Amino acid sequence: MAVVTPTAPIEGLLRLRLDLSYDGTPFAGWARQPGQRTVQGDVEDALMRVARLPAVRLTVAGRTDSGVHAIGQVAHVDLPAGTPVGGLARRLNGVLDRAVRVTGLAPAPAGFDARFSALSRRYVYRITDAPYGADPLRRFDTLASPRPLDTAAMAEAALLLLGEHDFAAFCRRREGATTVRTLLRLDVSRSANGVILADVEADAFCHSMVRALVGALVAVGEGRQRPEWAAGVLGRGVRDPAVTVLPAHGLTLVEVRYPPDALLAARARVTRAVRVPTTSSG
Repeated sequence: MAVVTPTAPIEGLLRLRLDLSYDGTPFAGWARQPGQRTVQGDVEDALMRVARLPAVRLTVAGRTDSGVHAIGQVAHVDLPAGTPVGGLARRLNGVLDRAVRVTGLAPAPAGFDARFSALSRRYVYRITDAPYGADPLRRFDTLASPRPLDTAAMAEAALLLLGEHDFAAFCRRREGATTVRTLLRLDVSRSANGVILADVEADAFCHSMVRALVGALVAVGEGRQRPEWAAGVLGRGVRDPAVTVLPAHGLTLVEVRYPPDALLAARARVTRAVRVPTTSSG
């Protein structure tokens, strides 16, 4: 069960919103773990150092797995009200490893909770089926497929998965956690330079969900399965050995969407009532 932080900071604390980008390659995921280097650990340690605090606790919108990247991660932290905020992002970036950047930092609006106020999380999975593999400059965020992929067939299969469903067939189950999610977007396209982009958005994701969904689409793209097969897997509700959970390095969290400021607290109350167990990334 997740540690639940209040929607609003207690009196005497200032809540800050942090926008973050990171290369997930050297990290064992977002969440702090004993003996492992994590994004949360690096950022919390940097905050303690520059703000001269004995302890801080970040709450994040999406707990990305080991090797997953982010350009649109959002977190919040509650600091003593007198903590100087001016120049804090610059000072954090001055002590953080270059694999992590604080791209925005400001006092959070009333009612803001980085996790529970979110309307959706959006990821992009990058694949190349070029015969020479991934561009050397993108090898850490692009999967190289050994076979050509039919993006039209993948897109056809993707449409059949949209909506609210129990995605147990595409998730790693966790005790007490629901696998019901609303898949808002699952678009497959080929960019001008030939890279295949799977653009995935949902209200939240359970563990390995994005990588399993795209893995199912790859099976269709390779011609091993027909487009309607993926919907059949979803309907059966059990893991199918034909679904490959793709490697983490092709996945990037690109956006977290929030409602207007006036609706942040209400959204957090609704989300908290529906889904308290920890949400993890694809």
